Amino acid sequence: MEQTLTAWLLPAITLVAGIAIGFLIARLAPNAVPSRTQRQLDEIQERFDTYQSEVVTHFNTTANLVKKLSQTQLDVQQHLSEGANRLALDELTRQRLLATLHADDSGEKRERLKAPAHHEMPKDYAPKGADVPGMLDESYGLKKK
Repeated sequence: MEQTLTAWLLPAITLVAGIAIGFLIARLAPNAVPSRTQRQLDEIQERFDTYQSEVVTHFNTTANLVKKLSQTQLDVQQHLSEGANRLALDELTRQRLLATLHADDSGEKRERLKAPAHHEMPKDYAPKGADVPGMLDESYGLKKK
């Protein structure tokens, strides 16, 4: 009976020791070597950081270009104003040119074109007179002799 107890006790102790050693290794191993999931997470985080940096750079560049565009527009408008003052033949022409150039600056709204008041759907046939036979008439298209 003592041999039976030893035969079962030794494997049971070995099993418990193996489970304990496996548990310890499992708890310590992920901290030593990053798992595949952790590497993927780090890679995604790096890509996201790069993307955010690119977005910030893009919008900074866009803001600078819009600023340059606005300045260029002002320069062109100034050039046209100077040209109108210098090159206009008479005072009336000069005033009209300057009014046109500065109309956008003053915030005046231009009159918008309006749609016609009467809307009639287009016809898919040509209108005909009362004395002309229609296409469904028996004599339509026949030459009279």
